[in-house]
Amino acid sequence: MSAACAVLTAGLLAFHSAVPNSVGRLGSLLEVFLPWLGLAVAALFGVALLRRSATALVALLLPVAAWTYLFGGLLLPGGKLDAQDLLVVQHNVSDENPDPAGTAIALADAEPDLIALQELVPPALPVYERTLAPAFPYHAVRGTVGLWSKHPLTGVRLLDVKPQGIAGPWSRGLRAVVHTPRGEIAAYVAHLPSVRVRASGLASSWRDESAGLLGEAVAAEKVRTVILLGDLNGTVDDRGLAPLTSRMNVAQRGFAFSFPAAFPLARIDQIMARSATVGRIRTLPATGSDHLPVAARIALH
Repeated sequence: MSAACAVLTAGLLAFHSAVPNSVGRLGSLLEVFLPWLGLAVAALFGVALLRRSATALVALLLPVAAWTYLFGGLLLPGGKLDAQDLLVVQHNVSDENPDPAGTAIALADAEPDLIALQELVPPALPVYERTLAPAFPYHAVRGTVGLWSKHPLTGVRLLDVKPQGIAGPWSRGLRAVVHTPRGEIAAYVAHLPSVRVRASGLASSWRDESAGLLGEAVAAEKVRTVILLGDLNGTVDDRGLAPLTSRMNVAQRGFAFSFPAAFPLARIDQIMARSATVGRIRTLPATGSDHLPVAARIALH
């Protein structure tokens, strides 16, 4: 039985894309928690030792190899940092954050070049603007998302990623050109619709539709280098984000599970780039949000 479970676990890791999404989006649901199948491997290893089953131990080589191929590289240390790399921070600050000033100070203390925020609500927005202004003289806000920058911003506009089924006002995307010492970068900030895990499976149709719209916007972007910062409500393994992950580079090192902050299970806060490399991604200390901030170095090509 242990050997059979090991083979099944290896199959799910190696061929997760073959799990259909037609019923309850089970494929996406599996992909959200795909790294955690490593715990199943550890449990099966313990069972194999207790039973002294050589067959089960040999069979475990399959899921170990599959997990290592998929995620082993994320455990490696980051490469050498270049002084000209950009440091960026992404954070869903929560519309119920009791301490926006403390959150802003904590993010600024990381000394990034760019800070992207989501769930900016009217009562808290002036606090973020006032607190971040000394270190980040340039900023733009559209709807509930914002971008703070040490470098000048131009070409700021609303990014329409609203699914057709959502009625009423809904502005969760912006695009701006950042004028860095290394040249122009198109910065995208987005907050895709939430997903829900239900008895029937994963409810993600609005998120998937919004990801498609965002992917089309990135594909149409004329500026060569693009950085995407956002709460995308999905992991980079989730096929629902394929319109983005098929076009952009993701972090090469680090897991940086960002949600929920009290016990992080997945990284749904993402930093991606086109014509640039996302280095090691990491979480920053908890703020008053239910998300953890994430930070990464961007090496420009």
